[in-house]
Amino acid sequence: MQLLTSSIGRKIVMAITGQAMVLFAVVHLLGNSSIFGWLNGGINAYAEHLHSLPLPIIIAFRLVMLALVCIHIWFGIQLTIENRGGRPRQYAVKSVQKATFASENMIWTGCLLGLFLVYHLLHFTFQVTNPETSALQHLVPLHDQMVPNVLGMVVAGFSNFFVAFIYAVALVVLFLHLSHGIQSFFQTMGWSCDKSQPIIVKLGTLVALVMFLGYVTIPLTIFAGILKG
Repeated sequence: MQLLTSSIGRKIVMAITGQAMVLFAVVHLLGNSSIFGWLNGGINAYAEHLHSLPLPIIIAFRLVMLALVCIHIWFGIQLTIENRGGRPRQYAVKSVQKATFASENMIWTGCLLGLFLVYHLLHFTFQVTNPETSALQHLVPLHDQMVPNVLGMVVAGFSNFFVAFIYAVALVVLFLHLSHGIQSFFQTMGWSCDKSQPIIVKLGTLVALVMFLGYVTIPLTIFAGILKG
């Protein structure tokens, strides 16, 4: 409990919850990339596989992810208030870093991502923002059964300029947040030094860039008419 009341303790918890969400984002990207056809049945098969999992597992997973997000946001707000109040930043290993736009605006990119997450869930998970394209209302055949047309829903969504634009901007914000967050994790945990930190910074930026390109390719190829339902 004392760990959570100290600045370094909150930084460690933020680092761990943040990297857990990064891991989820990587797995989520791999699943979403099935829209390009590498999986038999494409994204419809991927979505059907997820929905076929026992309901208690799905609910438990969503509750865990919700808890991680809430903890990350809460501690992020607390640490931002502390830092702006003039308290010294604490890391397991101290080193001097050059401030960047991403590092100085983590709270704002985090808030924007939080708002986008709500929109994304309402759009594709709960399917309430665009009910006319809901996958649940348009079934398609898959492996001798009828399943929700997730491919059609995604294509219809990103064919709309406004929707595609929102996702593209959100992914730029995600890149900025991850480009600092990933490397900050290693510094906070004490797994870097002055010599290794520049390499970690570059690797963190590279991972963030790969994830950005992986995600943004989907709405861009759909809006450009390359990927169709």
